[in-house]
Amino acid sequence: MNKLFFALLMLLAFTSSAFGQDIHGKVIAVADGDTVTVLDSESRTHKIRLAGIDAPEKSQAFGQASKQALSNRVYGKTVVIDWNKRDRYGRIIGKIIRDSQDVNLEQIKLGMAWHYKKYENEQDVEDRSLYGQAEYIAQRDRIGLWREQNPVPPWDFRKLKR
Repeated sequence: MNKLFFALLMLLAFTSSAFGQDIHGKVIAVADGDTVTVLDSESRTHKIRLAGIDAPEKSQAFGQASKQALSNRVYGKTVVIDWNKRDRYGRIIGKIIRDSQDVNLEQIKLGMAWHYKKYENEQDVEDRSLYGQAEYIAQRDRIGLWREQNPVPPWDFRKLKR
């Protein structure tokens, strides 16, 4: 029993150490305003879903603008992905850091994404506060998608499409 317990403990330690390690790599594709593909130094690709934000769908108002804004900031650039979770599709949920800047937060500041409050409890307190404040300011100043009279959040848009 002790050997089995020790083996399980070692397996758990190995698994948890592999989980949540930063990924360093180059952004080789931008799917939309909140999803990219990163190629790491070992030539492995990682599909990244940006944590804490939800960008308009590509067929939605500001969807293409959101994708372009993210692409302008990260495509072809070396980034760090700070992560600790995968979604049900196997994508890494993470924060993109480029030149010490939180790219996810920048998408909100540019009015190219919503703060995804459904998952805000998965953010640390500081990020939750910064993302919420950035959304408030973008909305108040009518930046990006907030220029629309009644912008439809992507989670509602997806429900309507089903």
